[in-house]
Amino acid sequence: MENGKRQNPQGNLSNEKFDKRGGRMYEFVVNGKKVQTDENKKLMEFLRDDLHLTSVKDGCSEGACGTCTVLIDGQKKKSCVVPLAKVDGKSIVTIEGLTERERDVYAWAFAEAGAVQCGFCIPGMVISAKSLLDENLEPSSADVKKAIKGNICRCTGYVKIEEAILMAAKIFREKTQVPKVECKGLVGDNLKRVDARDKVLGDAIYTNDMYPEGMLYGGAYRLECARALVKKIDISKALEHPEVEAIVTAKDIPGKRYIGHIIKDWPAFVAEGEETRYVGDALVAIAAKTKQGLKEALSLVEVDYDELEPITSPEMALRADAPNIHEKGNVLTKEVLVRGEVDEAIKNSKYVVTHHYSLPFTEHAFLETESALAIREGDDGIAIYTTFQGIYDVKKECAELLGLEPEKVRAVCKYVGGGFGGKEDITVQHHASLLAWVTHKPVKVTLSRKESIRIHPKRHAMEMDFTTACDENGYLTAMRAELVADTGAYASLGGPVLQRACTHAAGPYNYQNSEVIGTAVYTNNPPGGAFRGFGVTQSAFATECNLNELADLVGISHWEIRYRNAIEPGQVLPNGQIADEGTALKETLLSVKDFCENEPYVGVASAFKNSGIGVGLPDVGRCKLFIDNGIIEIRAGAVCMGQGMATILIQIVCETVEVSPDCVRFAEPDTSLAPDSGMSTASRQTLFTGEATHQASLNLKAALNEKTLDELNGEIFYGEYFGKTDPMGSEKENPKSHIAYGYATHAVALDENGKIKKVVASHDVGRAINPRNIEGQIEGGVVMSLGYALTEDFPLKDGIPTAKFGTLGLFRSTDVPEIESIIIEKNPSPLAYGAKGIGEISSIPTPPAIQGAYMKLDGKFRTSLPLDETAYRKKK
Repeated sequence: MENGKRQNPQGNLSNEKFDKRGGRMYEFVVNGKKVQTDENKKLMEFLRDDLHLTSVKDGCSEGACGTCTVLIDGQKKKSCVVPLAKVDGKSIVTIEGLTERERDVYAWAFAEAGAVQCGFCIPGMVISAKSLLDENLEPSSADVKKAIKGNICRCTGYVKIEEAILMAAKIFREKTQVPKVECKGLVGDNLKRVDARDKVLGDAIYTNDMYPEGMLYGGAYRLECARALVKKIDISKALEHPEVEAIVTAKDIPGKRYIGHIIKDWPAFVAEGEETRYVGDALVAIAAKTKQGLKEALSLVEVDYDELEPITSPEMALRADAPNIHEKGNVLTKEVLVRGEVDEAIKNSKYVVTHHYSLPFTEHAFLETESALAIREGDDGIAIYTTFQGIYDVKKECAELLGLEPEKVRAVCKYVGGGFGGKEDITVQHHASLLAWVTHKPVKVTLSRKESIRIHPKRHAMEMDFTTACDENGYLTAMRAELVADTGAYASLGGPVLQRACTHAAGPYNYQNSEVIGTAVYTNNPPGGAFRGFGVTQSAFATECNLNELADLVGISHWEIRYRNAIEPGQVLPNGQIADEGTALKETLLSVKDFCENEPYVGVASAFKNSGIGVGLPDVGRCKLFIDNGIIEIRAGAVCMGQGMATILIQIVCETVEVSPDCVRFAEPDTSLAPDSGMSTASRQTLFTGEATHQASLNLKAALNEKTLDELNGEIFYGEYFGKTDPMGSEKENPKSHIAYGYATHAVALDENGKIKKVVASHDVGRAINPRNIEGQIEGGVVMSLGYALTEDFPLKDGIPTAKFGTLGLFRSTDVPEIESIIIEKNPSPLAYGAKGIGEISSIPTPPAIQGAYMKLDGKFRTSLPLDETAYRKKK
């Protein structure tokens, strides 16, 4: 144990020079206009904070992500690392400075190609594209990949961005007009994303793009260690800073101090006399007039603390002499699922394989960091504008913190720059709301990339032991699994993630003997929470890799063992649920069969993933259609973080009501207008809020039999869909755990050098509301999991993340192989026209398919991620 008094654990901020006068006047041109300043700050900060050119996005401030790319004298540069002294006398161009011709071409091309999802990276991509096309109007695919190599995209997988740039090049090269394409917007049409143009041109407003008059900058003070006893917090020096407007600690919270989705175990502030549980714990929050003032004030906070040895693994946490991280102990939850006679079945099986698997934490790496702007409304209310995946959760948690009635709190979701599950936990919203409440002024809190990496929950690291058995013909007979999840310092969604990992552990196959034991364990690492795949990514890797070895023992192909065991309609899944008639796993397998048979080094894996929360928990989609002067306005609390929610709901309205897309718009999620549609999680929104929108549309359609839209002006039509399921441990022989399942098969081919040559991803989506949108989701999920399988890592030292954004191992454009998406539609369900979720399952089968491909190449059976001894990663 170390005793310490650390004045400045915020990265030696007191020794930095914040916006110091350069001693001279800098003069340069921005988008054709001459500007002057005597502050030698970073160019990105000047463009955003002084000129409010918010197409220039702050993704990392480290020169790694490319969201802030601009042209300086015609050369693309990352403006976050360029000081104003370096642009003196030069000319800068941002998206706002493009010609109208350029703006029209890029907006059309990116929308037409389906290259826009969350949109946060797109203005930077366009600037990189312009840099290329200004020099070369006949670029090859390789040229385009190289041109955008410095621009990270976490949503699209780059495929459609490359297509868009080539389309733009053709328009410029041939000097043709931008095509005008009419689309009825019906279910099955490739309606362009309704928000694409605004995102491409930088007009879409994300939370950090908001600058209300009188706004203060907020931030939190945290220690530089994972576990410490806080003895005394001294804010006296910080209070003396002339720009400080307010400082709050645990004792200043008027309501409930603890937050959390399900279990309220996460303090908004750690108080004196308490222990911090991870490096992201806040002790103090400060509001100041400027960013500079905020940084300086944070550096003046003094804390007396004893640094304690952190518990950095479940193994440490489960020792008898381990200190309790929480009062109830170090086990968050345990799941035990048993079906059939496992011991007997394994004993009588011809082949049995057992392996231990180790999977790491993973960082979401969404391009937009967490941000919230809170503004007092009247004497007793507050509005919170934020980037989040569920506005009603923000409303509830902040109301509890402030001690307000829920109706006094309004939550509004602005455009969300990626989520993938990483924006399901409160991170900045509560601090912004408390500071705004105290100061009576607007307060914005935005995490730096370093803070984001340290603070928000990650994909769970898991240690797993899997045993899988089959008969002499390769038919599965039984499986046994034990999973231990590192849930980090707080519960977050560790319980539900563990549940999904366990309920899907046996895979989408037809056998009935399974035993799964799962344990989620508290540590002093960053929390484990929701991440695309929601636990199934981890357990599917283990079960699918075991199948690869079983196939080799039986003497059949990796494809064949899956086809022989694939669940069919009417059969019973290992969890007891009867597969419905929309089940199309075998169809996905058949669609990749030729590819698997014609490639020498090919791996294949299948998966299934639930749509909806399920397991007996309340799960409701809701929607209101408001008629506004002939326009149908969709009001739903469903957040779009890139999956295209607004476009999908518009297509459902167009299909049902038989109107043009021009007659429909989507209102930003706002708790004062939209009903609670639940969290954008569990691949649920297209099905649940989609069906609610369908029901509201049917009600509107019935009204239109008697009146016109103009005559219905001001009226509201409501729709709701409740997904009824059976709880965990149901005594039913065949419980219905989830409303629907999506199924998928991915096949991955390597070249002889071990580089990925091609990925074929086949998905049973039920019904493709927008096929181009589905393709983008598949491509993005595949590329995200290529990184998970091959290059991404999240190293920790004493519980503290050591990676920067640029060292996370994210795939870049030049890393991406050919990806073929196959869409299988076979679902007679009337719910949301038969659509199932696609967002999560698209990331699940890729890693085990890659593992199988490397088995074919070198015969080695790999059991950890990222995979060792590949063309992408040397041996550890």
